[in-house]
Amino acid sequence: MNLLYPNVRLSWLPVMFGTACLGALIAGLYGIAHDQITYSISAEYFTRLKFNQFHWADLGLAPRFFVAEIGFLATWWVGFVGGWFICRVTLPACPPRTAFRLALRGFLIMISCAFAATCVGYLYGITQDPQPDNSGLAALAASLGISQVRDFVRVAYIHNASYLGGLIGLIFALIYTFRWRVSLIIPPNL
Repeated sequence: MNLLYPNVRLSWLPVMFGTACLGALIAGLYGIAHDQITYSISAEYFTRLKFNQFHWADLGLAPRFFVAEIGFLATWWVGFVGGWFICRVTLPACPPRTAFRLALRGFLIMISCAFAATCVGYLYGITQDPQPDNSGLAALAASLGISQVRDFVRVAYIHNASYLGGLIGLIFALIYTFRWRVSLIIPPNL
């Protein structure tokens, strides 16, 4: 089985593409909610850093709307890639409907891990006392003219941890689906 350059049946493509798009939508909605919460913690993280990174997507609407755009654009691809790889593991071994249900479980695993990592990033962030001389993130904040450095660094920890959690969640989801594939036993309640 080659996950990157697959030999797929033409009949699988709608399920694979549909599952990947659903993953993109789920991840994008998660990103919107995630960034709305982190914007409340540190608006400067967005106004001084993320707004510049995503300036090309600014529609000129309210800042909260731009934050939602950024949240979607920064995360949709994680769900798309996750859906693609999960389908590559499940489709050769099971019918498309079962593969889709397993993908939904995989997405739940990914979101759960991303959320848990977000919480860990937040907790780690509140225990830190970042200063420009002991933290690269605090030095970045100082160079950007951030007035609330602790909040900026806390949100940076949250965002970095969330991406790491999404990756860990994808690995767990692939292990879950691969173990199911190897056993060739349909899990209960599918």
